[in-house]
Amino acid sequence: MPVTPLHLTDGAVAIGGRPVLRGIDLRVESGEFVALMGANGSGKTTLVRALTGLRPLTSGTLELFGTDLRHFHDWQRVGYVPQRLGAATGVPASVWEVVASGRLTRRRLLRPLSRADRTAIKDALEVVDLADRARDGVSQLSGGQQQRVLIARALAGEPELLFLDEPTAGVDLPNQLALTAALGELASRGATIVLVAHELGPLAGLVGRAVVMRDGRVAYDGAPLADHQVHDPRFAEPHLHHHHTDGHALRHDHSPHVSSPLEGGR
Repeated sequence: MPVTPLHLTDGAVAIGGRPVLRGIDLRVESGEFVALMGANGSGKTTLVRALTGLRPLTSGTLELFGTDLRHFHDWQRVGYVPQRLGAATGVPASVWEVVASGRLTRRRLLRPLSRADRTAIKDALEVVDLADRARDGVSQLSGGQQQRVLIARALAGEPELLFLDEPTAGVDLPNQLALTAALGELASRGATIVLVAHELGPLAGLVGRAVVMRDGRVAYDGAPLADHQVHDPRFAEPHLHHHHTDGHALRHDHSPHVSSPLEGGR
C-alpha cells in the first residue's frame, strides 16, 4: 500500500490572532488530483500554505508521507508553484536557469549539474512545452509562459506531491491549455496533485475530487463540481455538506512553526 502523501487532522490557522482556518480534516491519497476551491477569502490559499509548511498551524496535526511535519525533512518529494512569478524580478535569469533551480533540493549546493539533473531539467521544459525558449530571459515571456516556467521549476525537482496555487489566474486560454496538458502528463505519471483554483476552466477534466472552502472551513469534499455549483450562494447550506473520508475525533495538538525549504520559492 502506498503511503498517504498528505493527512491533516483538525487543522487551524490564525493570522495576527484572528482565526482564518478552523477544524480542517483533509486526507489526499497517492495519485489523486484534488481541486481546492472556493471564493476569494474562503481560506484556500492559507490552507495550501499550511499544507506546505509555509504557514504554521495553531492546532492540529499534519503528516506528509506518513511523517509529522515537525520531523519531515524529505522536501524533495514536495513541489510548490506559487500564484505569481517572482522569477522575473531581481537578477535577470534565463528560463533554463530558473528551471534548473528546481534541482537544488536534490543536489549539494555549488555542485555542478549531473547528467540526471540535466535530464530532469530538459524533461520539465518539454512537459510545459518551453524547450524552445530555454535560453530566453524569463522577463521576455508572457505571464502565462512565466507561470509554465514556475511549473517546470517544480517539476525539475521530480516531486511526488505537487501543490499549485491558482496557476491559471490571469492566464490566457492558449497558456491555460498548455498548463492543462502539462498537468495531464504529470498526472499520467502517477503524481499526487493539489490544485488551488477559483474556477477550473480547461483543468476540469483532470480533477478527480473537489474540496470546497467556505469561511475557513471545508464546506464540501467529494465528487468534482462545476464552477457554477461551487459559487452558488446556497452552497454552504448543511444539506450540501459531504466528507470524502470518515470523520476524525477532534484533536488540539499544538504544532509549532516548522520552517519549510519551500519558503521563498524554488
